[in-house]
Amino acid sequence: MFFFIKGYFLFSHSCLDRYLNMGNLLKVLTCTDLEQGPNFFLDFENAQPTESEKEIYNQVNVVLKDAEGILEDLQSYRGAGHEIREAIQHPADEKLQEKAWGAVVPLVGKLKKFYEFSQRLEAALRGLLGALTSTPYSPTQHLEREQALAKQFAEILHFTLRFDELKMTNPAIQNDFSYYRRTLSRMRINNVPAEGENEVNNELANRMSLFYAEATPMLKTLSDATTKFVSENKNLPIENTTDCLSTMASVCRVMLETPEYRSRFTNEETVSFCLRVMVGVIILYDHVHPVGAFAKTSKIDMKGCIKVLKDQPPNSVEGLLNALRLSKATQ
Repeated sequence: MFFFIKGYFLFSHSCLDRYLNMGNLLKVLTCTDLEQGPNFFLDFENAQPTESEKEIYNQVNVVLKDAEGILEDLQSYRGAGHEIREAIQHPADEKLQEKAWGAVVPLVGKLKKFYEFSQRLEAALRGLLGALTSTPYSPTQHLEREQALAKQFAEILHFTLRFDELKMTNPAIQNDFSYYRRTLSRMRINNVPAEGENEVNNELANRMSLFYAEATPMLKTLSDATTKFVSENKNLPIENTTDCLSTMASVCRVMLETPEYRSRFTNEETVSFCLRVMVGVIILYDHVHPVGAFAKTSKIDMKGCIKVLKDQPPNSVEGLLNALRLSKATQ
């Protein structure tokens, strides 16, 4: 039994209490007495920006249009394990050393591109947080009114968990980068010109090393960005940010567990999209909120979220469960 599954049995709040604590989200979803339309359905498939959303939307879209290419490059990343092993086993063979270096340098160029994309993604996330937490609207109102921005926020989280799942299953990434740094250091000591140093200098290599040392580097980047956003916007109550995250988690959970809402998905992939987004916002909430997502006082219905995950085919959610375990373990 996992720590977070064990933990969720400690929750005493009912689902109704959860929703009432979410700023009348239940009323919004059922629309019994609020003038907010027949349903609060976050349209992850078709949401388009309104005029007021377009400035932030266009800025974020420039980043997101490169996301799929990043994932394709990461998925096809095979590493230089064979060349590195040959070079290590035959240290006196200069041809093998050159072959290994020649194989690693372009791969490090790819790793640099991934790292630089994480910095662009961080800036995009902070722009979206600024828009989705601003006054005078509540987080629920923001998510309903600005669905295109909410969709982009979700796309960032979806990309992030997919990236980290791929990274965790590819040890070649850290092996290649470690070999690159060791070889570069040896070349400097021996005053040997290193063509790859122009690609990744020592300062950048240090930052990249910290990034790739993380089990989930993209999530760590976004968690740090969210924490920094809160600390830099002291005039904005922290609840504006944490309620935005918990509201998004609840909306995803409700859409997944309610047949009426789930039947509106026209793409089968939208289910896995919602699952990743739900887990992503839980982890961000856990990092930013003073007591975390797994506490009794959390505004996230962890019991309900875990149930939604456990109701899926096990092989489709194991990576998401692992991400939650890692989040809890690092708190």
